[in-house]
Amino acid sequence: MACNLAQKLIRTHLAEGEMRPGTPIGLRIDQTLTQDATGTLVMLALEALDLDRVRTGLSVQYVDHNLIQADHRNPDDHLFLESACRRFGILYSGPGNGVSHPVHMQRFGRPGQSLLGSDSHSCAAGALGMLAIGAGGLDVAMAMAGEPYRIAMPEVWGIELTGRLPDWVSAKDVILEMLRRHGVDGGTGRIIEYHGPGLDGLSAMDRHVIANMGAELGATTTVFPADDAVRRFLAAEGREAAFDPVAADPDAGYDVTDRIDLSELEPLIARPSSPGNVVPVREVAGAPIYQAYIGSSANPGYRDFAVAAAILKGRQVDPTVSLDVNPTSRRLLVSLAQADHLSTLIRAGARLHQAGCNGCIGMGQAPASGRNSLRTVPRNFPGRSGTREDSVFLCSPETAAASALEGRITDPRDLGSACPDIEAEPPVTRVAMTECPPGSEAGPGVELRKGPNIVSLPRFDPLPDRLELPILLAAGDDLSTDEILPAGSEILPFRSNIPKIAEFTFSAVDSSYPQRSEEARDGGGHAVLGGRNYGQGSSREHAALAPRYLGLRAVLARSFARLHRANLINYGVLPLQLDGAAQSLERGDLLCLEGLREAVGDRDSIEAAVKGRQQRISLQLRATGTEREILLAGGRINLARAA
Repeated sequence: MACNLAQKLIRTHLAEGEMRPGTPIGLRIDQTLTQDATGTLVMLALEALDLDRVRTGLSVQYVDHNLIQADHRNPDDHLFLESACRRFGILYSGPGNGVSHPVHMQRFGRPGQSLLGSDSHSCAAGALGMLAIGAGGLDVAMAMAGEPYRIAMPEVWGIELTGRLPDWVSAKDVILEMLRRHGVDGGTGRIIEYHGPGLDGLSAMDRHVIANMGAELGATTTVFPADDAVRRFLAAEGREAAFDPVAADPDAGYDVTDRIDLSELEPLIARPSSPGNVVPVREVAGAPIYQAYIGSSANPGYRDFAVAAAILKGRQVDPTVSLDVNPTSRRLLVSLAQADHLSTLIRAGARLHQAGCNGCIGMGQAPASGRNSLRTVPRNFPGRSGTREDSVFLCSPETAAASALEGRITDPRDLGSACPDIEAEPPVTRVAMTECPPGSEAGPGVELRKGPNIVSLPRFDPLPDRLELPILLAAGDDLSTDEILPAGSEILPFRSNIPKIAEFTFSAVDSSYPQRSEEARDGGGHAVLGGRNYGQGSSREHAALAPRYLGLRAVLARSFARLHRANLINYGVLPLQLDGAAQSLERGDLLCLEGLREAVGDRDSIEAAVKGRQQRISLQLRATGTEREILLAGGRINLARAA
């Protein structure tokens, strides 16, 4: 039977289950990726699990998110992560080496292998023909301990690409076109597989741009074939021996299909404040801007910076605009410097920042209040930039550079000059990277270095048979994890201190929530009410763990984003879907759930009484057997300890 590429990758890693869409499967994991914003919790979980050494073929810890060393907290976490890497046998990439996803693709990615990352954009490795999935930290920790990664078998969404990109249109416009058509939840429950003759004009790093932002569609992951473009990329990296061609069978079919003629695309832009709010650049052209930002894991390649330098060569950025350049790796900085692109950007007026995620997650480079910021980053959720009243647009490097020149949103086709022709894969410059464990200094005897801001994971009780829960907060559709637990330079340094970071829970939505939840915790906990696609965005499990620490026992929503739903379950929070009359619930209602252990153990429908209304409602728990065991135990670590 002919198979598409996604089916082939799943079949070669299938440890449990059958490949029927919607049924539970378990996947063997070859590689893991962790970054510092989520990796500290992964390492604390490995400690809680009493693991001696990781059991994956390759695990790498990157420090790329929390680079600002305003006090001891971030550097203490870096030392903790390095000691944990020595302790558990994990490679370590220190601060300044670069953003995890492009660096991993360059140094460690292998066609045909599986990757699980504690970052939602780990799906970027699908550009190399990998089965790469973002997950919560506990799921990644369990994979490092040798457990399969369990999900529902996704549908495979085949996107046929034809034609070639016109001048001034690039890979960012391809994924923005997908978001324009399908919105931020159009990929839910699906793997996106790109195929067709249009692939011939897309480099491996172009594919990285598209695969990275598949997370913004809510997709499980994105895959591209490992073809000549991937072989050329690996050869340029000095790793051609890692190349293994993988592709769909010629007559393979797909569960869902779509088609994009690349030659018909034009420059696109996502307006505030959603990656799915996409329009042609020409529709918003002329609006003044405060900032143009180039970099991030969504546009991390040499070409993304070189094309901006070529546009700006011999010109000056408008004096009212801050042009922020965020290189994505130490090696990229060297390559740009050797080609004179770096000096061109600086001479044009660019502000150069250190290699890392930086402003993409609100760690510096925040825009002025209410001023337009054009960014090549993957997300523009409200306040994610670090400014509460922000106005962030997502666009290509071409649009960002053209707009920086003009001081207003500009369609790059209006510059009146030829589109720059940039080499996609420059000659690779070797740059030293610190990696450990270095032999004799590694092993189970290594002591974990915990600074005063690093606190062991809290312990939670098993699910009781009865809960009486006030609904403390009601939210609308598409609530993001950035709104549940914000990132940024004020908050993320507490990522290893759950009691402290919990004080910021829902601060972007309701600043009184932490105090009210602590009061409700004494009565047994509380619930939160959501809309459709609750918990979209980042994989950061803090958005589940911090509310759980404050007493959250259930979230009631019309639907859940895949990653956040898994994180809620991993920490023993019930993800209950609203059904029928339940949609009339509101903040302040008091729910009474009885016979919970039996219901969670084997029922899809859970009955709840709404006290004071003389009303009973039905809430849906659509969970696998393993998920039910986790919920009954009060969380995944509890279940693992009991095994």
